[in-house]
Amino acid sequence: MTPRRKTSYTKPWLSCQDQLRLLASRGLAIGDADRAATTLSHLEYYRFSGYCLAFEVSRHEFAPGVSFDDVYSAYEFDRGLRRLLTEALEWIEIDFRTVLAHEFAQRHGPFGHRKATLFAAGFDHALWIERARETARRSSEVFVTHYRGKYQEFPDLPIWALVEILSFGSVSKLFKGMLRDDQRPVGRRYARQPSDLSSWLHHLSYMRNSCAHYARVWDRVHPIAPKRPAGNAWSTRQIPQNNRVFMTLLVLASLLSRVDALAVCRSSWARRVERHISDSTPRVQHAWSQMGIPSDWTDHPEWRQLCVAQGEVQ
Repeated sequence: MTPRRKTSYTKPWLSCQDQLRLLASRGLAIGDADRAATTLSHLEYYRFSGYCLAFEVSRHEFAPGVSFDDVYSAYEFDRGLRRLLTEALEWIEIDFRTVLAHEFAQRHGPFGHRKATLFAAGFDHALWIERARETARRSSEVFVTHYRGKYQEFPDLPIWALVEILSFGSVSKLFKGMLRDDQRPVGRRYARQPSDLSSWLHHLSYMRNSCAHYARVWDRVHPIAPKRPAGNAWSTRQIPQNNRVFMTLLVLASLLSRVDALAVCRSSWARRVERHISDSTPRVQHAWSQMGIPSDWTDHPEWRQLCVAQGEVQ
């Protein structure tokens, strides 16, 4: 296929008032123009335009009756959803770091991660360990400074220290590269097969980064989708799409329900998610389907399990 010929970028700078006029020409009802311009002076047109997509009938053509406030409400809904996702992602990320370090060190000691023979053949151990060492060299954490000055192994750190400074993506890559016998104890923590858990961690790392950079999540088709485990609960009948945010919510629910230390907070989190979706969903046609959410989503076995774990559903 012949590559499409590129052209020069010729679009001019637009003031906030000009941006509003452009949106109005595409069918968006602006309402209070001064307030809308003030919003764009904070929110930035390109970020706002991402939330316009769900309200368009074709590119740059809004459905009849769509207002600036409708689009802004979708932005606010997404902000709230990101906060809820971030809260649960923090719990799972901290728990996973702890469990991986505890189980791996129990089997292989504090520096077992330095041994390439303890990892699968397809894992680029040399690249991973060098990046881990570089992370340690750059770190200004007090405990890293202590190790740097006292122990000859530096820049290698004990695994339980190392997992505290690595990115979530690096820790999930470490788990993916581990031998199956070393993965299984970690998988048992969450009642998941290692291959399923590895896929889930990859997805959650992607979602964590999306939330950290305030990217739109509510109606997006997520390119790094979590694997569907075996079983009817994860079938396409129960979950129409595994690349929408509903699958993310179920993955989080499944993991949270297996962590006893989170018993006090996980059910409250589930109720807040339910209220947010029921009370604040954007006023757009097929909004739930854009999130991959079926009408009976709160009856999904994994979601109910999250509530049963705290005794709220009988």
